[in-house]
Amino acid sequence: MANGLRGWLAPRRDREVVTDPEQRRAIKIELWIVFLVTLGMSGLRSLLSLVDSLLAPAPLSDQKVALNVPQATADLIDLFKQLLSAVQLVAWGALGVYLLWRAGRQLRDVGLRYFRSDPLRGVGLAALIGIPGLGLYLLAYALGVSLQVVPTTLTDTWWRPIALTLSAFGNAWAEETLVIAYLITRLRQLGFGENKSLLFSSVLRGSYHLYQGFGGFVGNLVMGLVFGRIWQRTTRLWPMVIAHTLLDVVAFVGYSLLSGVSWLPK
Repeated sequence: MANGLRGWLAPRRDREVVTDPEQRRAIKIELWIVFLVTLGMSGLRSLLSLVDSLLAPAPLSDQKVALNVPQATADLIDLFKQLLSAVQLVAWGALGVYLLWRAGRQLRDVGLRYFRSDPLRGVGLAALIGIPGLGLYLLAYALGVSLQVVPTTLTDTWWRPIALTLSAFGNAWAEETLVIAYLITRLRQLGFGENKSLLFSSVLRGSYHLYQGFGGFVGNLVMGLVFGRIWQRTTRLWPMVIAHTLLDVVAFVGYSLLSGVSWLPK
């Protein structure tokens, strides 16, 4: 049993290291550009948001942060803006996949080959991460190291569940493709060890959740370690995308149904 666990935790070693100096320089420049345009910039902004919250007179637990907010006063324009936000997230992830494809990688090489068992695996991963994750959030909030996270402040419109579901998928697709498939593949090509690549990826994932407080950072760091290692061992990405989508759908759509529950932060 112990040997089996060590075998699962041990990363795969089948990676190709780029040795040509020009190609290595191009990969490094590409990484900087991609993440300054996408989630890396989100991480920097999130860090500033946390610093701003820490400088505020009120403790973190007395402050709120909303994830999905209205973007226009007119209902129809708000719908279109919500949809455009989801499209932007999908485009971010597609950019990472496209760059890997242009570099000679096939979709199956980064885990985007679909298997019939992927939905079931995704549900299992969602339960594995979601239940402890909720407990961690409540603990961090009780300890005063996290803000109150409000999943949505959208008004009760017919399109709200649709917009929130698309937002959930957009977040899941962008994060899993960029932070796992794209980033770890590129770090492998630069000669990073699997454990170092995994840690780098997970810290980045946690960084753009810093606006939620330290609990958001730690929770997403752990999620990144689990998801990233599974990808390194299986090279299957869809279970992570499905699990992440389910987690966000439950958080976004379910919030309006559970907002009156007494044990949830008000």
